[in-house]
Amino acid sequence: MEPLQLIATATAGLEACVKHELADLGYPDARVCSPGRILFTGDARALARANLWLRTAERVLLLVGTFEARDFGELFDRTNALPWEQWIPADGAFPVSGRSHKSQLSSVPACQKIVKKAIVEKLRAAHRVGTLPETGPAVPVEVAILEDTVRLTIDTSGPGLHKRGYRAAAGPAPLKETIAAAMIQLSFWRPDRPLIDPFCGSGTIPIEAALIGRNLAPGLNRRFLAEDWPALAPGVWAEERARARELAKPALPLKIIGSDVSEQAASLSAYHAGLAGVGDDVEFQVRPFEELRSPLRYGYILCNPPYGERFNEGIDIHGLYRSMSDVFRRLPTWSFYILTSENLEAVLGQQASRRRKLYNGPIECTFYQFHGPRPDKKGTGYFSDTSGSAPAPEAPSDPTDAGGEKVACPLFPPAWQGEAEDDLAPAVAPAFGGLKPNAAAQAEAFANRLKKTARHLRRWPARGVTCYRLYDRDIPEVPLAVDIYEGRLHLAEYERPHARTPAEHANWLDLMAETAGEVLGVTRERTFLKRRERQKGPAQYGKFSQTGYVATVHEGGLAFEVNLSDYLDTGLFLDHRLTREMVRKESAGKRMLNLFGYTGSFSVYAASGGAASTTTVDLSNTYLDWAQRNMAANGFCQGNSVDKHTFVRSDAMAFVRDHKGGAWYDLAVIDPPTFSNSKMLDDIFDVQRDYAPLLLAAAALMPPGGVIYFSTNFRRFKLDESALPGLACQDISQKTIPDDFRNGRIHYCWRIVVG
Repeated sequence: MEPLQLIATATAGLEACVKHELADLGYPDARVCSPGRILFTGDARALARANLWLRTAERVLLLVGTFEARDFGELFDRTNALPWEQWIPADGAFPVSGRSHKSQLSSVPACQKIVKKAIVEKLRAAHRVGTLPETGPAVPVEVAILEDTVRLTIDTSGPGLHKRGYRAAAGPAPLKETIAAAMIQLSFWRPDRPLIDPFCGSGTIPIEAALIGRNLAPGLNRRFLAEDWPALAPGVWAEERARARELAKPALPLKIIGSDVSEQAASLSAYHAGLAGVGDDVEFQVRPFEELRSPLRYGYILCNPPYGERFNEGIDIHGLYRSMSDVFRRLPTWSFYILTSENLEAVLGQQASRRRKLYNGPIECTFYQFHGPRPDKKGTGYFSDTSGSAPAPEAPSDPTDAGGEKVACPLFPPAWQGEAEDDLAPAVAPAFGGLKPNAAAQAEAFANRLKKTARHLRRWPARGVTCYRLYDRDIPEVPLAVDIYEGRLHLAEYERPHARTPAEHANWLDLMAETAGEVLGVTRERTFLKRRERQKGPAQYGKFSQTGYVATVHEGGLAFEVNLSDYLDTGLFLDHRLTREMVRKESAGKRMLNLFGYTGSFSVYAASGGAASTTTVDLSNTYLDWAQRNMAANGFCQGNSVDKHTFVRSDAMAFVRDHKGGAWYDLAVIDPPTFSNSKMLDDIFDVQRDYAPLLLAAAALMPPGGVIYFSTNFRRFKLDESALPGLACQDISQKTIPDDFRNGRIHYCWRIVVG
């Protein structure tokens, strides 16, 4: 048989991968002849070998002929002249499909009919038969016309080559096997390094990686159309399959890890791995993405996370992508390869080392590559004391543990890979995270300032002040607030422009938290760090975590519950320590109203000052429950005092408006947020816009001489007394700011008397 002209088809963007695969199979003449088409020359073994081995190609076509044609007569004659009888037996089934682009022959159905008729006449004459029953082996023909050039091919594969035979059941939005194989081939693997897919879905990436690592032919367990063709020698396929089995490598010494939040997905993946023959080479775990970690070094994250176009019911896509930099920085020596349709660089706040356009089905995606540092001479090892990494386990440096069980590790990349890792410029910084050169100097300055302030305030606990501010953006380059809560540290960051990526910034914050803990002798478990950002539009502060670190602290002889882990604000505003004392001294016999009551600290102070009653109003059940616990912790809301202290779930504005005017309250505390956009409200509360109606409505519930303490943290707030007729306003801001708050604008406060 003369050399055959063969074409491997591929998804757009994978042509180079297929070309390299063909070269590795022994066909160095392979070339891209058109988008998605790679032409190569070989014999019948090449046809079988390509079908069995190509991982990133979609199918293998036999090129029967190429010619130019601008009319149907020319198309018929040139098609009829080709040796169709060599491939299509007298009973062969040869459906004709077609496509045409920028050609005179633009009617695809007409072209298909002409080609079919030409082949029929040729086969009748060549096989000397009158009819063609088409009951035998399938030999599908395609006519493709591009700019008047006709290409006639026969499909040798049948179902696409991505159908390896192991994916018996597909989960939602499965990744195509050919794309998964390309992702693996485009990464820089070594056999002694870890591989994890934290979004394994139905297991395609780990399974394809195992197939590559063990050199298992992807088509070994399926059949192809050309196997039934009498034109090919009967022993070719059997011999190529036998050769493929001989080339298979033994089981991998290191397991590949796939994880997914879905137990069903992990179970399905394990089932597919068993069908693919690599069940012992991969391990699938049920694990949420945020728990991703590994003690091993120089590993690879290779994944296709969910994105907007895919089936993602119940998944917070934007939250997932925003969390990636923080999760990935835990693996400072790893590299990351991510296929997604999302603008990942914009979300992560840093550029990829490389990017490549690929198509996952009809969805245009980008394959982002974030290269980690080059391995040291030791190769794979365990983290010893690397910031952000998992603790080192007690395990030998050998890839297998003491019991001989496999641990997670990736596979060899193909030998024909376009660029070796050694060809790249050495990478010394982590792909995500790390610290800028000036971080050490900033940490030192921060430490010195903390030491100085701690010495200055060292006698405060003995004076009864056990919760206070130690540092408040004293150094511009370290914009943090550091508070002490009876031996516990609470750090809150203020938003400020900087040149760090989000992951680098997270590492920087960790360094500052560690520095504060070391200087003040507070363990990491009792140190809490939160980021404060200016809220815009519909944004709201939500929970930071679900840790639930709750402690009881003391102030002014009273006990208060604080939550140092879950919310931006702990439950006790330390800047109002003096204001609370003023309220206590003025509470005896008074009916006290606490609007925007939060956790009820003002109500507790009023009760301890002998208030006749307190009414705490807040829209949040969480805060009202918290306020009741604070009351109970101090002996109020018990026995005969139960009816004296009430808690009302309501919008503050609605509460004062719904009450009829009259002498309901003698003393009020109004400390609203700058703005509130609770889902329970039809409108956003804006303190600058709404303060006057709020204060007037509250004053209408008080007799002459009633007192309102009004406070706000809005730094640009302006109080216009002309908008408050009948109210005498005294600015007491400076009297209410404690000495530990060196920022004189931490809040504004007025004592307002009803006329």
